[in-house]
Amino acid sequence: MTARHAILVIDDDTIILESLCEFLRIEGYSAEGVRNLAQARQKLQEQTFSLIISDVNLPDGDGFEVLALTRQSFPGTVVILITGYGTIESAVEAIKMGAYDYLTKPIVDDDLRLAVERAVRQQSLMDENRQLREQLTNRYRLENIISQDYKMSRIFELIEAVADSKTTVLMTGPSGVGKSLLARALHFRSPRKDKPFIEVSCGALPETLLESELFGHVKGAFTGAIRDKEGKFLAADGGTIFLDEISSATPAMQVKLLRVLQDKQFESVGSNRTINVDVRVILASNTDLAAEVRAGRFREDLYYRINVVTVHVPPLAERPVDIALLADYFLRQFCQVHNRSKLGITEKAIECMQRYGWPGNVRELENVMERAVLLSKGAYIEEEDLPPALVNQSKRLGSSDYAGVSLKKALEGPERTIIQAALQANQWNRQVTADALKINRTTLYKKMKRYGLEDEAARLGF
Repeated sequence: MTARHAILVIDDDTIILESLCEFLRIEGYSAEGVRNLAQARQKLQEQTFSLIISDVNLPDGDGFEVLALTRQSFPGTVVILITGYGTIESAVEAIKMGAYDYLTKPIVDDDLRLAVERAVRQQSLMDENRQLREQLTNRYRLENIISQDYKMSRIFELIEAVADSKTTVLMTGPSGVGKSLLARALHFRSPRKDKPFIEVSCGALPETLLESELFGHVKGAFTGAIRDKEGKFLAADGGTIFLDEISSATPAMQVKLLRVLQDKQFESVGSNRTINVDVRVILASNTDLAAEVRAGRFREDLYYRINVVTVHVPPLAERPVDIALLADYFLRQFCQVHNRSKLGITEKAIECMQRYGWPGNVRELENVMERAVLLSKGAYIEEEDLPPALVNQSKRLGSSDYAGVSLKKALEGPERTIIQAALQANQWNRQVTADALKINRTTLYKKMKRYGLEDEAARLGF
């Protein structure tokens, strides 16, 4: 029988040690035996084991030291303890310390077989969960977010700066720009990356359900509450909770959120028991919360409580350099998903997409590329493979028809666009930009002031 899992057996009784190893090999496992804790440490450094079966009493230590060692240095290994002097108290202590099972001598073959089968199954689940966590971490790494726009570079720097803190972060920007993706990147960049990341769309739930969703409820709290329910805040304990569309929260809900943010405490619906949680809170809004405060729809104290670190994610239309990058990324992604073969996107199609306004932002671009991959019949994505509404709007925006305005006025738009692009490409360095445009710096300053680019530079900190 082919060995399925490697098992380390620790026992100072040679007869028991050899018999356990022989039994495990007959059962199809790869078994190694050592007689004390020092030999076990050495063996664990040399080889990876799915399971450890250890006697409680060892010449140079005990099974509880094996548990502590495994938990600290080999968390992917499961431990079963065995003893000739078993008590209920010692069994309870072993389980509390992380032992998967606790067996007493003399060991019955069927009991050992069942315990080992369960333990290796548990180890396989632990290993699978670890791999899934690694995949998630790799998927949501900040480096995997595709952008060459300088505004996004500043956002990445900001996320790097606050990732290891507990501070609340507010993300603003229109729907579809990737606020959720950035929130996940922030979580997986933080010390909380191995803990839960819980996302809640506040706008998708009515007030009564939102309170229960966030804080949980007890049985009988309201009609239909047939059992206790754990809320999202408790589920995110030790990790991060992402509250999207926070502007849709009602005034009553805003009061409860303010308390959670300040004190990290809340009560479930229908309960008087106060629950304490350790949660990093990230919020997002696609509306201007400052305007909502002025209009009386959002609490001023909550606004200032969440407006500690603000990340404004610009719409895709303000990041034209990213359109071609993202389109190519989605092209390759959907070719793989739908088993299609495409060589790329034509320059004419890219230009068409770069003239478009993208009201749906990155999410809309993703949908457009999936549609193009499915409907395109050629080797390349052509302009005609794009949605007609996109092409028509792009042509209107790119139309060269005379609009009845002076030449000076007509050239203002293109001139502003060129100057803005040059400033962005040169990190808003005026002298370098002036040299690149072959104009003097004074002329550049005048044009920046005329087109409002000085204000934009000030907002961006340049």
